[in-house]
Amino acid sequence: MFVQILLIGLFSGLFGAMIGSGGGVFLIPLLTLLLGLPIRAAIGASIIAVIATSTASAIAYVGDELTNIRLGMTLELSTTVGAVLGGVTAAYLGKNLLAGLFALSMAPTVISLWRRKEDAPVPAGAQADGPPGPLDASFYDPRLGHAVEYRVKRLPVGMVVAFLAGNISGLLGIGGGAIKVPAMTLGMGVPIKAAAATSNFMIGVTAVASAYIYYSRGDINPLIAVPTAIGVTIGALAGSRIGPRLRSKQLARMFAGVMAILALQMALSAVGIGFR
Repeated sequence: MFVQILLIGLFSGLFGAMIGSGGGVFLIPLLTLLLGLPIRAAIGASIIAVIATSTASAIAYVGDELTNIRLGMTLELSTTVGAVLGGVTAAYLGKNLLAGLFALSMAPTVISLWRRKEDAPVPAGAQADGPPGPLDASFYDPRLGHAVEYRVKRLPVGMVVAFLAGNISGLLGIGGGAIKVPAMTLGMGVPIKAAAATSNFMIGVTAVASAYIYYSRGDINPLIAVPTAIGVTIGALAGSRIGPRLRSKQLARMFAGVMAILALQMALSAVGIGFR
């Protein structure tokens, strides 16, 4: 089973780093549905994997200046509070309810990924509507071949969404990137590549906030968490290098299809069909 868990971790880390989700949206259903592991053990392993994903992908994303560190740390203030509350709440919920909540949490991500269009960012220097704010930033897009600058909008909305993302992260162990990336992209004007990189930076801090709670309850099994973390780290290193060089639309729809299938399986599991 070590090799199977390792490969699942590698797959989850690869795609998780590309879309800024931490890989938990793939990891948890694959561990429970394919290997028959208890969902609490899968969530515990996912928490550790999210930390590994964040650390591994940050090596590339921060170095390439894709990560907006100031924005990430600002949003993390409310995300961490939500993560701690979510971790405490998870102790009182049954496995079927957790599976159902997981399926529901994937729905908005599937929709936003499927409907996403190709990014049309503005070259650096093209924006002239006043001086840049403290959270505004720019990055070099290797696919477009030029630098891109952006302005961060509606920060209060982002803080509220970050709290909800942290709560779901602590509750389900999915990293919260499935909510943060669409929120930053659609609600705050952050290009998808910068949003994914910033989300990857944030999810590690969020996961650490709730990891101790899961560990103290015995929900983190080293025999599951260790091979998961190894696979996720390797996958995240590769994903953080591949993601910025790919077109977003086709890749996003492929992810949406995979996640829709997994969400359906988890929804069936919530009502006792196929859940082991």
